[in-house]
Amino acid sequence: MIAVDTNILVYSHRRESRFHEQAFDLMKGLAEGTEKWAIPWPCLYEFFSVVTNPRIWKDATTPSEQAGAQISAWTNAPGVTLLNETKDFESVLVPLITQPRVKGPIVHDARIAALCIAHGIDELLSKDRDFQLFGEITTRDPLV
Repeated sequence: MIAVDTNILVYSHRRESRFHEQAFDLMKGLAEGTEKWAIPWPCLYEFFSVVTNPRIWKDATTPSEQAGAQISAWTNAPGVTLLNETKDFESVLVPLITQPRVKGPIVHDARIAALCIAHGIDELLSKDRDFQLFGEITTRDPLV
């Protein structure tokens, strides 16, 4: 099963992104398809935070009318699984966050990687190269 990272969600939602069309088509295919796929819960929180931030976007997404509706559309897609912490999550997370280069914002990436590993995700779709620090999860940039 594949999982989708925040940046793919943001690019699919924000039309001014240079990756919008590709990301939109990808997410539409996943949401409307029958194949199993996943979104880590923290990616949905981060998506909401990014797209509604007026410091990032001239015309930020409205929280309830647009961002909330988008999250509802994804979370209600037929094949989606929402990834959250498992009972033994600490045993997966701690080895990732204690690596020498994992500091600051990369801790968030470690958490996403740990969620994917804990749920047996085969591949994480992301443009974020920081995930390469975590050899335990395969990542792929679907927007190249």
